[in-house]
Amino acid sequence: MGEETLWIIDDDMVSQFAIKYKIGQAYPNNRISTYYSVEEALTALKECMDGKLEFPEKVLLDLGLPVLTGWHFLQELEKIRGNIAPFEIYIVSAFSNSMDRKRAKDHSLVKGYFEKPLDNFAVDQIFMSR
Repeated sequence: MGEETLWIIDDDMVSQFAIKYKIGQAYPNNRISTYYSVEEALTALKECMDGKLEFPEKVLLDLGLPVLTGWHFLQELEKIRGNIAPFEIYIVSAFSNSMDRKRAKDHSLVKGYFEKPLDNFAVDQIFMSR
């Protein structure tokens, strides 16, 4: 499997570490960037649009972020999606909320929904999909 650029948007450092570790075990050649807030990720996205950063191929997005939630990130993407390179978005959540799961399933930008901690099956689903 080739190198891919992956973003993790999650305010929990332990979750970020666990996700990076799990992905690194199975798919070690990826470039992973971490963001602790939607604001940081949106700033990085603007830098991608300005040609300063590479767009991600995949984004792992926590919904329960403070201030602006993962849903806010998706709303902002809806506004600019015609101006950005397409990438896959996967929700990663510590809580199994059936309403969030349904909303994510119905959202046009969301490719999948996984519970933390990610297991090998979830990681394979994320990297084997196209």
